Amino acid sequence: MIVVSPRPVVELATFVLIVAVIVLSFLSLAFILHFRRKSLASPSLHRFSPLWTVRLLLVSAAILWSVSQLLPLLGSNPFLCQLHVTLSLGLLEPSILLTVLFLLNSSIRPPLHSSRVVTAVLFSCLPMLILQTIFVYFSPFDDRLPELFTRSSYTYASNQDGTFQSTACMYPLLSTIVFGSFGAIFWMCFALSCYNVVTVVINKGLQMRTYGIALGVLIPLPVEVVFLGLSVVGAPGSGAHRMAEFGVVVCTLVSVVAAEGILVIRPILDALDVGTAGWTEGEDDHGGGSTVKTGATEEGSDVILHPDD
Repeated sequence: MIVVSPRPVVELATFVLIVAVIVLSFLSLAFILHFRRKSLASPSLHRFSPLWTVRLLLVSAAILWSVSQLLPLLGSNPFLCQLHVTLSLGLLEPSILLTVLFLLNSSIRPPLHSSRVVTAVLFSCLPMLILQTIFVYFSPFDDRLPELFTRSSYTYASNQDGTFQSTACMYPLLSTIVFGSFGAIFWMCFALSCYNVVTVVINKGLQMRTYGIALGVLIPLPVEVVFLGLSVVGAPGSGAHRMAEFGVVVCTLVSVVAAEGILVIRPILDALDVGTAGWTEGEDDHGGGSTVKTGATEEGSDVILHPDD
């Protein structure tokens, strides 16, 4: 009977999924830059607030998060494990979630200037980053807490007689507690924002998009926290441990795909359609002049489109 080790299977699946997210993120980046170029040249498109800097932050954070998930696959360096935990749980995933929250809120409120939003998101992530850095790199509670609370890597025997040892990354329980606390507060704020959007928007298509982003964030986030907790329960290197870590990646991946599809790609496609229609209508009615059409089609409108200030 041939026994297949879970490690190469899980690592291969993780690598394939991460590469797919990177491809989607670069596609989203291409959409953002294309829309930015078109909006500068078209008065009708310029009247729509593309929030291109905020969407650029979302896509950039998604790309960097994907790269951070590849760090544990690069080798058995404890420094890479520490960097992976600090960046993913302390900076990149919180910035993704907070940017999604802002884009959702901007659908029913006049958006702030993009540079202010980017600054606010990064400053909001700063406490998380500082706490994760302290717990992962300095481990102030090493002498008072069990090892699973503070260790970000472990060494285990990779064969039966123990002659070969491997080092792999893990999520310290303290890091999980910090991220879980952030996730609980964020979950309540995001659920409230989704409710506010659904009660204001009467277009069924836009309501479905709101439901989609709600399901893509509100369900994976608590499941991810559960997987983070389970990852320290299983024996290091065991199949259960690796599946829990794989579950963490999949949960974040679902949120990223939902965010980029619903809040980046689809709104830009709608804005291009509406802007082109407005430009064509203006030429027909005014002999080549342009008329801005700020309304959106009933089913193709964007819940996150606003005229520029």
